[in-house]
Amino acid sequence: MADASHGGEAPESDSGSMQPDRAGATLPDGLVAVVKRDCPTCQLVVPVLRQLAEAGSLTVCSQDDPGFPEGLPVRDDRELEVSFDHRIEAVPTLLRIEGGIERDRAVGWDREDWERVSGLSGLGPELPAWRAGCGSLSADPDRRRHLRARFEAGRLRSRRIALDPWQDEIEALFDRGLTDGLPVVPPTPERVLAMLEGTSRDPDEVVAVVPPDGVPCTVEKVAVNAVMAGCRPEYLPVVLAAVEAACTDAFNMHGLLATTMPVGPVIVVNGPIRRRIGMNSGIDVFGQGNRANSTIGRALQLVVRNVGGGRPGEVDRATFGQPGKIGFCFPEDEEGSPWPPLSAELGFPEGTSTVTLFPGEAPRSIVDQASRDPESLARSFAANLRTLHHPKLVLAFDCLLAVSPEHARVFREAGWSRKDLVARLHELLQIPGRELVRGAGGIAEGMPEQLAGATLPKFRPGGIFVVHCGGRAGLFSAMIGGWVNGDMGSQPVTREIETP
Repeated sequence: MADASHGGEAPESDSGSMQPDRAGATLPDGLVAVVKRDCPTCQLVVPVLRQLAEAGSLTVCSQDDPGFPEGLPVRDDRELEVSFDHRIEAVPTLLRIEGGIERDRAVGWDREDWERVSGLSGLGPELPAWRAGCGSLSADPDRRRHLRARFEAGRLRSRRIALDPWQDEIEALFDRGLTDGLPVVPPTPERVLAMLEGTSRDPDEVVAVVPPDGVPCTVEKVAVNAVMAGCRPEYLPVVLAAVEAACTDAFNMHGLLATTMPVGPVIVVNGPIRRRIGMNSGIDVFGQGNRANSTIGRALQLVVRNVGGGRPGEVDRATFGQPGKIGFCFPEDEEGSPWPPLSAELGFPEGTSTVTLFPGEAPRSIVDQASRDPESLARSFAANLRTLHHPKLVLAFDCLLAVSPEHARVFREAGWSRKDLVARLHELLQIPGRELVRGAGGIAEGMPEQLAGATLPKFRPGGIFVVHCGGRAGLFSAMIGGWVNGDMGSQPVTREIETP
């Protein structure tokens, strides 16, 4: 297994756990044909292969039978090293090699292509002009993962954890403190290499310096932890963008860990990638059941824990914590929204795939079954928002307001924009200082007494962020309270997702 933590970036060749870099399957100059017996088109072109062999230098590589074709010198490629290294997608494939470099290729049987690659005319006059080939064994999905582990494992830089045959992989990861308390997927070389196929970024590229320990984290290390979290390769670009956002000074992940408040990174995904990777923005949007929602946020938290050292009871000092600290990620329902996406409000063009990280607590339900006009519903929202963290604490905390489709319909039908709603909420949340000061209402908590004559806003300007998501049945919305904002706290951070 690959080590999910920072330690041991260099392969440990003495343990046999990492294969050394290899030169790859070199081919001689001339023509090279890759074939397999179990392919009708390969059998069809045997007379052409004989023509090419008689005319000059030809190497035949057979994927399944070193005796095929009969009567020709054949290089045994049953290990598929040649086919894998030269990215053979279908057989027969004819290559022209010059100076050890591929200069041209023809795939399947196409007389014009084969004559172009070989420089010979009159090939296979008795054959049809064209015939499709068959899939290469090296491109078979069931084989490809194992081939990558055999032939490309040497490029992985993570230290390998070697286990005895009697050891349980799941329990071994628990014992090494590399989990979040739940079982994780063992990060075998096959799985890590498959995960890296989800991005075109170099595995050795440093994505971010991860707090609290300030450790550089590569694309490969993110991939290892994404495997452990249960991600699919197509989720990796989202995880990478989330790691970048979390490790900015503005987001202040170190402070978010060290606070005793029950907060953690909340990931909001916008743009086409939501639908491409099958994220859920509807029923049970904050809950279980969707793989992308559940694992992307978990992967970020595992990176912070395993690479950055942000472990509970150490730097992570939350008094209570909350389930969202395992992972909290969801997409906005852009298609059903009456408003532009959150990312557009934050300055990104519509249609751009982004992640926005918000430093948030667990979601709290807002129930209003009766309001049918926007003013009444806005007042309901404001009454709930005032209680965030404490009804007498103002200005210090931002809020992410998740408006459900049924509540959003009230604003849509009245023509209220997102800006209209936010502006009205700010108006409704201007609170007399006499209600907020310490001792008011018999509650010691509150603002300094000298503010009794002032009117104070619950939220700073720009401190209310509105997203549209949730099931289409149920007159509920939700609010997610933030951590301390400003220079001493965290700012929401948005990053564009780099897709391959």
